[in-house]
Amino acid sequence: MSAHFHAIVWIDHQSARIFSFNRESSTQQDIKSHEESHIHHKAGSVGAGHVHEGHAYLKTVADALSAYHEILITGPGAVKTELMSYLAQYAPETAKHVLGVETLDHPTDNEIMAFARKRFVGIDHMTPQR
Repeated sequence: MSAHFHAIVWIDHQSARIFSFNRESSTQQDIKSHEESHIHHKAGSVGAGHVHEGHAYLKTVADALSAYHEILITGPGAVKTELMSYLAQYAPETAKHVLGVETLDHPTDNEIMAFARKRFVGIDHMTPQR
């Protein structure tokens, strides 16, 4: 079990960065997708035509998030919503701990942590700690 209560994940098609933290400390975990490094397109598809992320990749990220009580999901594209959909379908207990899904383009690690700390301060003022 993690010593940290909060987690933020930044995810795209190539990797996920999970930062867990409390007031005193933080840790980072990196998860690489096993997919090719470019965005895939389906021939003859309607819409953007992006292939959905691999089940194994999303499962690995979901498993890593299962230890946290409050989670923010961030990222630049559709993968963040695919992760949320995956959690809702395959990891509903973890999905209950997701407090938001936000767009963040390509921030630095420090920018991700600053965003998380700011968002969780607001959330913590509105909801009682469990």
